[in-house]
Amino acid sequence: MPRNKDLKRLVRTRMKKTGEAYTTARAQIIRKPTAKKTAAAPAARTKAVAAQKKPDYAALAGMSDESVKEKTGCTWERWVVALDRAGAVEMSHGDIATLVNEKYKIDGWWSQAVTVGYERIKGLRERGQRRNGTYEANKSRTFSVPVSDLFNAWADASIRKLWLEEQAVMVRTANAPKSIRLGWPDGTIIAVGFESKGASKSSVALTHTKLRDKDRVQRLKQYWSEQLDALGEVLT
Repeated sequence: MPRNKDLKRLVRTRMKKTGEAYTTARAQIIRKPTAKKTAAAPAARTKAVAAQKKPDYAALAGMSDESVKEKTGCTWERWVVALDRAGAVEMSHGDIATLVNEKYKIDGWWSQAVTVGYERIKGLRERGQRRNGTYEANKSRTFSVPVSDLFNAWADASIRKLWLEEQAVMVRTANAPKSIRLGWPDGTIIAVGFESKGASKSSVALTHTKLRDKDRVQRLKQYWSEQLDALGEVLT
């Protein structure tokens, strides 16, 4: 607020310009700073809202929008809207996967991928972590062989021993040539999915589950990268 002498000068100047009484002119000058603040407030709020950005769903999910849309028909934003509407945030992992599979007709590995991505986006699990608090390591690779040959390299023990260092594994389930589950000696599980990419190309995606800490996740990612290198040597 101006000092008394300055205030009087401002008031008299205003009186000459407007013809207002002293008290009216004084009241208008004193009120001006408040009016400016009030006028600036909406602009500040607009600026703050404009500064807000949508979450990067693809980064949170760990998979690009292009990939998930190609395989499921929807981007991550559309999946979040649909699953939120269905109340998936309150569901268990299995129930979400069933919903994605049965209601939206997304089969196999991709129903799990959508479920895991949604759980990561909603903060229900960290990257590499399952809903029960354990962790998992993921690896994938594409090979220039038919999907049946790639599947057999995992399912046939005589071929598997040529590239996989750990021999004391047990095939728990197998669905040729789509998927296989291996039991590891320490009680952990490896879930493996296979996908044909034409007559002479196919891919494998594995998830090593029930890991207790992040350190082991990193070690196993390196381990599986090396084993997949060895598998490529066997297949060529």
